[in-house]
Amino acid sequence: MTQDMKEVARFILGLRSAGWTEKQINDFMLYIESGEEQYMPKHEITEEN
Repeated sequence: MTQDMKEVARFILGLRSAGWTEKQINDFMLYIESGEEQYMPKHEITEEN
């Protein structure tokens, strides 16, 4: 499956609106392309009030 630049831009904007940092987005994109575990997103535990 290939994505055009419009789809990639929407993907990035969606992650930004979900509160992801630029580093988290970049690492996730590296994980998708490379499959390297070091870039796999980590589940963050947060407290919700």
